[in-house]
Amino acid sequence: MLLLSAPPDQHTKLEDALAFVTGTGLVALSVQFLQASGLITGQIAGLSLVLSYVSGWSFGLVFFLLNLPFYGFALARMGWRFTVKTFLAVALLSGLTELMSRFVTLDVSHPALAALFAGITAGTGLLVLFRHGATLGGVGILALYIQDKAGIRAGIIQLGFDLIVFVVAVFIFPAPVVAWSLAGAVLLNLLITMNHRRDRYIAQ
Repeated sequence: MLLLSAPPDQHTKLEDALAFVTGTGLVALSVQFLQASGLITGQIAGLSLVLSYVSGWSFGLVFFLLNLPFYGFALARMGWRFTVKTFLAVALLSGLTELMSRFVTLDVSHPALAALFAGITAGTGLLVLFRHGATLGGVGILALYIQDKAGIRAGIIQLGFDLIVFVVAVFIFPAPVVAWSLAGAVLLNLLITMNHRRDRYIAQ
């Protein structure tokens, strides 16, 4: 694939690079909204936030480490190209969240706003990555694989995993934190469910 030109059903390398920066940048911003109000989310990102709150480790480091076991499945089921793109996206997100935590400070007056903007920025960022053949690892890998093979929307699959995470969270976090976090996760997955369809977007 050339840097600036490609067939209609493929992206150029430049398009992929810009999409990766845009997508991971938006998701990294969503993490800042969540951390500003002590909220969580679902999937590996949610587990990474929980562990970072409890252990004091940075979100970026925990997120990168927790994704490592999923690359074997991605390689076996989705191929080298998808696996490499996902690894790069995860690494870029880990780095950007570390960078933002040092240079970006958010003061959110109410957790509802944090949940709203976290859901919007994360959902939009994930859509960008999905449309360029990558995910942020973890459940996203499984969700895209099942969507392609069984036709079940990726957003619905991710929402199911999210519900499991939040059932566990009820026993760890205050009820308002869980409620607003769940609202943000539902918004995120609704955005993906409504906007990510293979029959509407065929470029790889």
